[in-house]
Amino acid sequence: MDFLTGDLPARHGFFTRNGGVSTGPYASLNCSFSGADEVANIRENRARVAQSLGVDPIALLGLKQVHGTEVITMTTPWRIGDGPEADALVTSTPGLALGVITADCAPVLFADATGTIIGAAHAGWRGAFLGVLEATVAAMRALGAAEIRATIGPCIHQNSYEVSADLRTPIIEDHAAAERFFKPGRPNRWHFNLPGYCAARLKAAGVPTDIVPHDTCAEERKFFSYRRKTLRKEPATGHQISVIRT
Repeated sequence: MDFLTGDLPARHGFFTRNGGVSTGPYASLNCSFSGADEVANIRENRARVAQSLGVDPIALLGLKQVHGTEVITMTTPWRIGDGPEADALVTSTPGLALGVITADCAPVLFADATGTIIGAAHAGWRGAFLGVLEATVAAMRALGAAEIRATIGPCIHQNSYEVSADLRTPIIEDHAAAERFFKPGRPNRWHFNLPGYCAARLKAAGVPTDIVPHDTCAEERKFFSYRRKTLRKEPATGHQISVIRT
């Protein structure tokens, strides 16, 4: 399986779009149930991901992501595809794997120093702004985690991420120093550094963070991208998965 890793003491992988069985706009390792891909293909793709990290496919847990701040503390698996609405998971239960789905948003994986308390968060700009990353850290600390580290996986990077004032204004009004994450684009447009913004928020929360330097929008052969699909007016795209396990 084709996946990338960061500097974490727990087994994990930021999976690319390659190595699955899906076809068409979902080719090939689409792991999201939110589109029109065949359910059998998605289940097979997720099983391949789980097996590559040495866990049972039923132990790979995911969510119905809603760009919010809800964090679920996991102790037992649920049926595949039946996760609750939330944007982050944490666990200290051996044998579980936590997965988040992205196609430009930032997948963020967490582990404590022992690699026995882990977390995974889906951080688009809105979720990051509202505090999903800090909420994930707090949930891990509630389980006893110390010396937490994080890795931000492949996501849309600044050169690809042109935004308007409806994104920029609330961020800089909340914290003026966040202006540094925007650079001028076309008139009344800016380019936003999503992974840099996420890393800065984690640093402020006391969490050292590294960034996997891959731009999902720019690297078509390796990643699905919602922004690329939208710019091209394509009907559909798949989503990649990022997973960490105890």
